[in-house]
Amino acid sequence: MRVPSLDKPVIALLVVAALFFAVRAWLNDHPQHNPWAPLDLRDPPGWATQQKIAALRGDPAECRAVLERSAVVFTTLDPAGEGACRREDRTVLSDFPLAPSRPPVTCAVGAALELWMTREVQPAAEELLGSPVARIEHFGAFSCRRLYGRDSGRWSEHATGNALDIGAFVLEDGRRISVLRDWGQDGDEDDEAAFLRRARDGACGIFGTVLSPDYNEAHRDHLHFDQAARGWGGFCR
Repeated sequence: MRVPSLDKPVIALLVVAALFFAVRAWLNDHPQHNPWAPLDLRDPPGWATQQKIAALRGDPAECRAVLERSAVVFTTLDPAGEGACRREDRTVLSDFPLAPSRPPVTCAVGAALELWMTREVQPAAEELLGSPVARIEHFGAFSCRRLYGRDSGRWSEHATGNALDIGAFVLEDGRRISVLRDWGQDGDEDDEAAFLRRARDGACGIFGTVLSPDYNEAHRDHLHFDQAARGWGGFCR
């Protein structure tokens, strides 16, 4: 039966409406792909995850709401410092296995650390090394200084606690994986080097900046993570 031409626009609208409701229902069932769904760090990774994490960099209040929603235990400290080293956002992850201490960082760094640990670090450690990570050794978060300790130029993200330098991972079986000792060379990697590179690569879609020994000599012994806005995709090396 031939459909009258006047009915075709109505049929087209009905098809579009059906598709709209189908897509909306699918997004409701898959919040990790829904850019409008509240972020929960326990959700599996999705199309919208990186965008949501990036949005937390300039919104500490929303970031803290995300940590609460995700059942992350944390403490918010009073602002400290002054001038370029003023730290308005000081968040401590109460249960995150940092050593020798759990330093205050910005909430955006804290949320990224939680996501990185559960989605990237632990799966890589168990797959490649056969043991989960028990603690992560760091070189610090806050340092009131300019880039590379220079007397002039741009301030480091460490000046506001918006960065963390990681030197090693200690496994539950007692092994210690050191960035300085175990990084290795591309194309000639053992399991320890492969783990470190997986940890670095996995951070690239979560943090704004990721720097490793592949970047320059100054980073030969640590992984630098920060949450400065670097445009879409950030900077990873």
